[in-house]
Amino acid sequence: MQNRLNEIIKTTVEGLGFELWGYEYRPHTESALLRIFIEKEQGITVDDCAQVSRQIGAVLDVENIIPVAYILEVSSPGMDRVLFTLKQYQNYIGDIVKIRTRTPIKERRNFKGVLKKVDESTVTLNIDNQEFSIPFETIDRARLVLD
Repeated sequence: MQNRLNEIIKTTVEGLGFELWGYEYRPHTESALLRIFIEKEQGITVDDCAQVSRQIGAVLDVENIIPVAYILEVSSPGMDRVLFTLKQYQNYIGDIVKIRTRTPIKERRNFKGVLKKVDESTVTLNIDNQEFSIPFETIDRARLVLD
């Protein structure tokens, strides 16, 4: 299901002329949340979000791949954007990032610090002059922090 959902979202967003920044799918027993972030060079408008929402909603209704009632949200990534890919992390080296991990690292799951480096599998933050290397696959959610 996840591969098909990814394919539908990516194809639809790009077909409408936008870049897919990323998406979050949070399934629950009786409902689900699908939050999609889109981008384009000129910026995103409310009409852009509505257009993508209508199109993806129609495709999802026809495909019927989400087995429960769901909420669909479409927006721009915003200034405090969620980070989804290692390439996105690389673009923000030197900025402050907040990361939550799925499992504890050094007895903690929440990190907030300056993004120092990114390699093929690890994100490194500087927090109070101490470096924390966080395996990419353990990251549950990460976002930029506005100064």
